[in-house]
Amino acid sequence: MTIDRKYEMARKRQDMAGKVIVFTSAILLIILVISLFYFVASKGLSTFVKDRISLKEFLLSTVWSPDRDIPAVGALPFILGSIFVSVFAIMISGPLGVSSAIFMVEISKKLGQKILQPAIEIFVGIPSVVYGWLGLSVLVPFIGKHFGGLGFSLLAGILVLTIMTLPTITSVSADAIRSLPIEIREASYALGATRWQTIRHVIIPAAKSGILTAIVLGLARAFGEALAVQMVIGNRPVIPKSFLEPMSTITSIITMDMGNTVMGSVWNDALWSLALLLLLISFTFIIIIRLVGRRGMYK
Repeated sequence: MTIDRKYEMARKRQDMAGKVIVFTSAILLIILVISLFYFVASKGLSTFVKDRISLKEFLLSTVWSPDRDIPAVGALPFILGSIFVSVFAIMISGPLGVSSAIFMVEISKKLGQKILQPAIEIFVGIPSVVYGWLGLSVLVPFIGKHFGGLGFSLLAGILVLTIMTLPTITSVSADAIRSLPIEIREASYALGATRWQTIRHVIIPAAKSGILTAIVLGLARAFGEALAVQMVIGNRPVIPKSFLEPMSTITSIITMDMGNTVMGSVWNDALWSLALLLLLISFTFIIIIRLVGRRGMYK
C-alpha cells in the first residue's frame, strides 16, 4: 500500500470520526433540551392538572398565599414585576448602550479601543452577586435616604439591571456597527453628509438589525436575572403603586421559595409553573432574536 493511499485512508477515518462526534453532540444537545422542557412542563402543569387551579386564576389573580388551607397562587404581581423592572431598565440602558457603541466605533475609536472596550469586557464578566451586593450596600441606602421608604424598591431593581444590561447592549451594538462595510460611510461623506448625518441616516439604519438584537438580548438578560434583583427589590408579592415601593419578580420568588417547599405541594407546583412560564418567555426571546437576525440577513 502506497503512502498516498495510507494518508487518504487516515484522512477519511479522521473525517468520519469528526462527523460522528459532531452528530453525537448535536443529538445529545437536542435530547437535553427536550428533556429539560419536558421535565419543567410536567412539573409546571401539575398546578392546573393535579391541583385544579385555573390558568386564568394563576395568570390574573393578585393573591399569593399558597401555604393557606385554601391556597391562592396568583402570579400576576410577579409577572408584572418582571415586566416593569426589565422594560424600564432597557428603556434606560438601551439608548445609553447604543450611544456608547456609536461613540466607541464612530467618534473616538482610540478611546473606545483602549479604555471603553476593556472596561465593558470587565463589566460583562462581573458576577451578578457583586452587582446585587453593591446595590444592597450603596444604592438601597441612598434611595431610602434621599427619596424615602426603605430603599428596597422597584427603582433599585431598575437601576441595578440597567447597569447589568448596559455592557451587553453596548458590546453587541458595537460589533454590529463595526461590521458595516467602510464603503457606506465613504459614500455618505462623498455625497456631502456630515459625520452626524452619516451616523443618523446611514450607520444606525444599516446596523438596525444588530442593535435590535442587542436590545432583545439585554431584555432577556434582565428578565432572567434573579440574585441581583432579589437582593435590592424588597421581595413582596404585591403590585407596586410607585417606583419607591418593594415588589417581587418571577425569578426572585422562585429562588427564595423553591428550597422551602415540599415536593408535590400546591406551593411547589406553583413555583414550577412560574419556572415553566419563565422558560416559555426565554424561548420567545430566542425566537425574536432569530427573526430579527433573519430579517437583517435578507434585507
